[in-house]
Amino acid sequence: MRSARHWDARLHSLVGGLPTSRAADTWLRRLTTTADHGKLWFVVAALLLTRRGSLRRGAIRGLGSLAMSSSLVNAVLKRVFGRRRPDLGSHPVQRLLHRSLTTHSFPSGHSASAAAFVTGVALEAPVAGAALAPVGLAVGYSRVHVGVHYPGDVVAGLAVGAAVAMGTRIWWRVRPTTPARVRTAGSAPALPDGEGLVIAVNPRSGPDDYDPAEDVGRLLPRAEVLELREDTTVGELLAEAAASGRARALGVAGGDGSVAAAAAVALEHGLPLAVLPAGTLNHFARDVGVHTVEHAAEAVAAGAAVEVDVAEVNGTPFLNTASIGSYPEMVRRRDALAGRMGKWAAMAVAAARTLHHGTPVSLLLDDRPVLVWILFVGNGRYTPRGLAPAWRPRLEDGLLDVQYLRADVRFSRTRAVLGSLLGVSDHSSGYAECQAQRVRVVSRSGPLQVAYDGEAGERATEFDFRKRSTLTVYCSRTD
Repeated sequence: MRSARHWDARLHSLVGGLPTSRAADTWLRRLTTTADHGKLWFVVAALLLTRRGSLRRGAIRGLGSLAMSSSLVNAVLKRVFGRRRPDLGSHPVQRLLHRSLTTHSFPSGHSASAAAFVTGVALEAPVAGAALAPVGLAVGYSRVHVGVHYPGDVVAGLAVGAAVAMGTRIWWRVRPTTPARVRTAGSAPALPDGEGLVIAVNPRSGPDDYDPAEDVGRLLPRAEVLELREDTTVGELLAEAAASGRARALGVAGGDGSVAAAAAVALEHGLPLAVLPAGTLNHFARDVGVHTVEHAAEAVAAGAAVEVDVAEVNGTPFLNTASIGSYPEMVRRRDALAGRMGKWAAMAVAAARTLHHGTPVSLLLDDRPVLVWILFVGNGRYTPRGLAPAWRPRLEDGLLDVQYLRADVRFSRTRAVLGSLLGVSDHSSGYAECQAQRVRVVSRSGPLQVAYDGEAGERATEFDFRKRSTLTVYCSRTD
């Protein structure tokens, strides 16, 4: 320990003895003061939050990691180790800060915050994280350059910050970059420029300032584009085209509800489906591996396709999830909050608000009585487990994923909210799950409404969930 402190002090003196440079000294001093209280990273996060997808998730994860690492370093570790600040005698006066610091030295809070934010961003957006890494390292070095930290303080701070950011994966899983496992489709017609493809476009899906019809016309100029009107549905538009025989394949540009409606028609007529992600969340398109409209158009032209499982409830097919009870309202609240606070925190808030006002329902689950707050049925096994399932590793496992939150357990609502916040809701005593190919649910609380793929279904007292035949979906895979 004494030897380590000796060499740490030697390195600090060595940095202090480096040749002075007015430009470098001024720049590093400004950098280190800009990073005070995380101000530098708040500015970067504000810029990233203006973008959708991985950059926004990275900003949220980075800010959360920064807050936790800063609290850990300043409230706990500095007090535990109690290391005094270095002697500034070896550093030129022009490098020193304009104010003296009275807090402890080990570990460096600036370095911990930098590493936590950059690592958090990198977990969601590796390219952005790599671009920010030199800035984070420069902030760490600047603390030694201006004399307020030993090199060991900086190294320890970087390690703590990175560890905290990596630890966030326990309760907020990083979405995998590889799509779910699927079956290779036996055949799907190649349709150059979309000839023979009939596409239903829902202009109300996705951002208000985006109309997917323009992109569809540009990428698939020979496709027949049917735009949804107030008096029609996606299913009606595509059913007429399929029945007339003029469609060799069907397509849909819209959100998950529109995709589910199109899938029902494609299954009925035995046609492949092109999914052009134009909704807000595009859960099914992301799971299958179709990330952009351009990607879908390329697969249609090449005839590249895969086969995925389809589930149904009372004869109505669904591709993602179906639910009974409070779950649809909880998901709606979560999605509305996720862009501001991240999915894991948004789910905790949504669960608290929804369960506070919710009413449990009495069900027979395969003839077994259960009292539940929510019942979730996934088309394939979802992960993470618990109240915030987000994606599926497989779309061909042949299983229904049944998860529910019991209402007959003491403090079940409180445990569910705390479990969601800590990322361990699947370990709560009120949480239960099973996987099956078919599940029969009977309501003993009167008629209930089932929701599937973001759409509200009919009210009923009996619900028959089962697997259905597979669906052929245009998708070019590189995995």
